[in-house]
Amino acid sequence: MKTLPDNPNLDHLKQQAKEHLAGLRDQSPGCSLAHAQASLAGQYGFRGWAELKAEVDRRRGLADVADPALARAVADAYGLGEVTGEMRSLARPDESGRHWSLETDRGRWAVCTMDTWWPIVDVETEVALQRAAAAAGVLLPAPVRSRAGAITASVGGHTWRAYEWLHSGPPMTAPASASVTRAVGGILATLHGLALPVDRISPWHQLRLSGASWPELAARADGADWAPVLAEVVPTLMELDTVGEGATPAAPVLSHNTLGPGRVRRGPNGRLVVFGWEHAGGQPPQWELGDALMHWTVDPSGGVNAVGARALVEGYRETAGAVPALDLGMFRGAVTSLANYVSGQVNHALDAKEDEDRRYAARSVRHLLTHLPTRSTLERLLDAVAIDRDR
Repeated sequence: MKTLPDNPNLDHLKQQAKEHLAGLRDQSPGCSLAHAQASLAGQYGFRGWAELKAEVDRRRGLADVADPALARAVADAYGLGEVTGEMRSLARPDESGRHWSLETDRGRWAVCTMDTWWPIVDVETEVALQRAAAAAGVLLPAPVRSRAGAITASVGGHTWRAYEWLHSGPPMTAPASASVTRAVGGILATLHGLALPVDRISPWHQLRLSGASWPELAARADGADWAPVLAEVVPTLMELDTVGEGATPAAPVLSHNTLGPGRVRRGPNGRLVVFGWEHAGGQPPQWELGDALMHWTVDPSGGVNAVGARALVEGYRETAGAVPALDLGMFRGAVTSLANYVSGQVNHALDAKEDEDRRYAARSVRHLLTHLPTRSTLERLLDAVAIDRDR
C-alpha cells in the first residue's frame, strides 16, 4: 500500500493520477481520468478519490518538526551550513528510519535516520555504485559525507545520512506507461552494464527469512480482523513459492536491488530520478529484470500492461544489446522478496502496540493480501513479452 507523505500535496496526487492514467491507457485506451483517480486512491488504501482528497486536507501541515538543536547538530555534522528553517518530517518511518527536509543558507537537504537499516553491502560499496551510476548518466540525489568523511554520522542518539536535495515530483505508480518503463529498462541495463562485483545474492531475494510456513503464520494471525483474508491467500502464497524453484541462479552483479515505482520520480526536464540506494545488493541480472517487470507493469488488481512490459524489455535491449533469458525463473528473486515482505508485514501488524500503528498496519496488511500477484499473473506477463523472448 502506498503511504501519503506527512504533508501531502494535492497537486502531486493529481500528477500521480495523470501518470497512472497513461499506464492504464496502454491496456485500455478508453480509460478515464476518474477511473485512474479511483485506482490510485485504492493504492493508498482509500475507497475513492474523494476520500483520498479528504485525508490530504486533514493531514496538510501536520508534518513533525524536529528540535531546532537537533537540526543544527545534523547540519553541523555534515557541514550543510546555517539552519534557516524548520527541519520537517517527510513521511512516516520506513524500513530504514525517517526522512526529513532540512533548509540551510546553502540550500535544501534530505536527511534521514537509519536506526533500523540493515545494509546488504557495506556503505562504501553502495556509494561507489551510486557514483558509477551517476557517471553513467543515471540521475540520483548525491550522498553527502560528514565532516569526518563518513557517510553515516551519529547525532542525538540516531544514525543519520544526508543527501543533496534534488527537486522531483511524487513517486511513480504501477502500471507505468510504456515511455516510463522503456526508460526504466534502460536504467536497469546501465546498472548491470557497470558489472560491479559483489560476493553474494541479496538474502532478501534468495532466502525465506522466516522459518514459519504460510499455514503457521495464518494460525498465528487467528483472531485478527484480517486473519480470514490471510487464510484465503495461503494457497496463492504457497504457489508463488514454487516459481523458479530449484533453478541455479546466474552470478550476481551489484545493483540498486529495489528499483520499483516507489523509488523513482520525475525530475528536471521529465527525466527519471532514482532514490533508495541504501538497500543496494547483488542480484543476477535476469532476476532484477523480472523484479522490474513485476513491479512496473502489473496492476495491483492483477492486470498486466503488455505494452509497458514489452517497452521495458526493449529499453533494456537498446542499452545492453541483449536481454537475459525471459522465462518463469526470472521471477524467483521477486517472489522470494515478496514472501519476505508479506511475512514481515503480517508480523508487524500482529506486534504493533500503539493504536494508530495498529490501525495503519491492519489496513496496510489487508490491502497487501488482497492485491497479491499470482503465478498466473506472471505467466501472462511472460506471454506479453513473448515476442522479445523469441528474438
